[in-house]
Amino acid sequence: MGFLLIFIIAVSVSMDAFSLSLAYGTLGIEKRQKYILTFIVGVYHFIMPIIGYFIGTFFIDLFNLDPNIIVTFILSFIGIDMIISSFKKEEIHYLKKYEYFLFGLAVSIDSFSIGFTLNSGNLLFSSLMFCFCSMIFTFIGLLFGNKIKKSLGNLSTLIGGIVLIIIGVCYL
Repeated sequence: MGFLLIFIIAVSVSMDAFSLSLAYGTLGIEKRQKYILTFIVGVYHFIMPIIGYFIGTFFIDLFNLDPNIIVTFILSFIGIDMIISSFKKEEIHYLKKYEYFLFGLAVSIDSFSIGFTLNSGNLLFSSLMFCFCSMIFTFIGLLFGNKIKKSLGNLSTLIGGIVLIIIGVCYL
């Protein structure tokens, strides 16, 4: 995968973090909470693709699977899930301490799945790109949540899902 493709995927998987952060930002989260949540999301987006890579490599080798088909399937599945979730209305509440970690885990599951599709040559770079993009998107979402309507958050998830499906289909 080239730099541009990794960047597009990083932006796409960061859309979940953005949309949820945008929603939580409308609650007026304190500055310290914004920094903590941003950091946690970034760490998850760094670690999850690495874990996904090792698990994915094990299963690809074990079952002699075609990685291109797996990439298409995973990216399309994540994209469809993001599109479906963009139409759901969720009730928002303030984060408790343990919820920071659940928030980070929830928005980084797609990075774990995409880790299956990475190769060792771009694993560290991809993980860093996912980390930085998700941190930026999370922080921006939290900062501007009270200025941007919730519907834009859902729209960003919808767009991210469509982009992942297109990349997945073009990957064949």
